[in-house]
Amino acid sequence: MDIVVNEELKAYIDPLTAEEYEALERSILAEGCRDALVLWGNVLVDGHNRYGICRKHGLTFQTVQNTRFQSIEDVHLWMIDQHLGRRSISDFQRGVLALRKREILAERRARNAAAPSPAPEEPAAEAPGANIASAATPEPLDTREALAKAARLRSNQVVMIEKIQKQAAPELVAAVKAGTISINAAAAVASLPAEQQVAAAVAGKDELKQAAKRVRESRLKPRSDSAAAPQGAAESEETMQSLRHRVASLTAENAALRQQVAGLQEQLLARAGAADLTADLSTPF
Repeated sequence: MDIVVNEELKAYIDPLTAEEYEALERSILAEGCRDALVLWGNVLVDGHNRYGICRKHGLTFQTVQNTRFQSIEDVHLWMIDQHLGRRSISDFQRGVLALRKREILAERRARNAAAPSPAPEEPAAEAPGANIASAATPEPLDTREALAKAARLRSNQVVMIEKIQKQAAPELVAAVKAGTISINAAAAVASLPAEQQVAAAVAGKDELKQAAKRVRESRLKPRSDSAAAPQGAAESEETMQSLRHRVASLTAENAALRQQVAGLQEQLLARAGAADLTADLSTPF
């Protein structure tokens, strides 16, 4: 059988790193290709690296047909589940694969809901591969909890990975995949304009950390202001109360002074009247 390598399928899952590829090659050279390559008809679905290494060194390998595939979507879902079941992939890769699975399932449900019920007809032509059976329909990943369970991650991790996918520049995504920056820090940096993300990623690990720190600190400022607002309002109210008391006190003092002034004026007028009377009595007629 002539095995067909579909480049889209080959690139569907992130490739091995150089170190991982070398380790796999050493293992195959020492022990042979122990795991069978998975085919859909004559299309290679799983085992691209093993197939390449075996051909390079002229080694034999086994193949097995997966008879459940009915469409390329089934192939994609199977590939995703296979990789989610492996321990070697990173948390970021897990989140990306789970999000990709959610997208496929959502599109399939929307398409099935929009399609009219088919009339009875003769069986359709089979997809590549003989004796194909119906593929099981996976459970939908409608909730954050279901998505996190599929990825074997925490819910907040999946949210951050989704943000990175939507907002991060390619350079920042590459830094996450390489382990240069954590998912948490990358989600923070992804909030920056694209040119700032690229500049931080190009500058390296330390600058990425500083960029994430600046974003987090900028988010804390509004919270500090809002937390200080009640205290400021209370202090302002206390100041107003103090001013009111002071005004009342000054008003009372002013009234008392006015009464004193009025009393003094009355006394002066009385004295002046008495003096005029005395003068009039002492003046001869």
